[in-house]
Amino acid sequence: MNLTTGQIGTRPLSPGDLEAVIAIDAKTSGTLRRGYFEKRLAAAVEHPRDYVFVGTHLDDRLAGFAFAKLETGAFGQHDATAALDTIAVDPDLELRGVGRALLTEVEAVLRRKGVGLLTSEVEWSSTGLLGFMAHQGFAMAPRIVLTRPVGEIAIALDEPGEDDDAREIDFSSPEGDAANALSREPVPVRSMEERDLRRIVAMDRASTGTDRTDYYARRMREALEQSGIRVSLVAEADGDPVGFIMARVDYGAFGLTRPEAVMDAIGVDPGYRGRSIGTILMARLMGNLGALEIATVRTEIAWDDTALISFLGALDFAPAQRIVLEKRL
Repeated sequence: MNLTTGQIGTRPLSPGDLEAVIAIDAKTSGTLRRGYFEKRLAAAVEHPRDYVFVGTHLDDRLAGFAFAKLETGAFGQHDATAALDTIAVDPDLELRGVGRALLTEVEAVLRRKGVGLLTSEVEWSSTGLLGFMAHQGFAMAPRIVLTRPVGEIAIALDEPGEDDDAREIDFSSPEGDAANALSREPVPVRSMEERDLRRIVAMDRASTGTDRTDYYARRMREALEQSGIRVSLVAEADGDPVGFIMARVDYGAFGLTRPEAVMDAIGVDPGYRGRSIGTILMARLMGNLGALEIATVRTEIAWDDTALISFLGALDFAPAQRIVLEKRL
């Protein structure tokens, strides 16, 4: 594409682009987020199959960059999806087609990877970015973002009753059951480890009927290796995992300039529902995040998953000021 000031081109980012990426982001966000981009670029280089990392150059100068990550199996979908979590253009080079060139290249790479859906999150007040995304063919997705201040969750201890519904919310599936608010008995909770992947996949398969090994392997790698702080948890009964919560401390995705915890999935073994294991896991997560001085936690769910919305609402989650967008590729 010929411009009045030079030639624009795109190529994959390399470790040598790190300083330029950090400089552009600092210009656009007003915050130095070196740690986030170091981890994200390293992960993209180490696992190129799972990421798209594109830079746009004007002559020999990095003019903008974008990161997207594969989300295969996310939210119970069977077709491959990806999330565009970072896109930025040097403010000195705006209005020259850099953003359009970035997004065009990201979409082309994703199509080659067999991805059929690209999603993203945008602050509702970011009118310029929303207008750009709409012009590029994005529309509102049937999903909502919920958030909660990090704080104590009380666990009510009660004896089982004849009328108690022995069901527990399963956050790993949009078809999860309604929550039972009462706790049957305390369960030990520990930090998640790589060896837990097999049981997590089995619990999810029992609830959803789908094998999402690739999805959980990616999520575990992101939670245990790339976030820098391990906050994912596993609940045990008789030494065997019976519930889990996958979460990570995010600092930079979707334009965020403050550290925030992201909850990706929570699930309970069907045989152990009715003991409020999900609520116990959430309470422990909040306690751990509070000790780390993380202020908020967010998650993204289907807009019509009323059981899950009710469960989270009872735990003081509320809609975030963010819009989920999507584009079919």
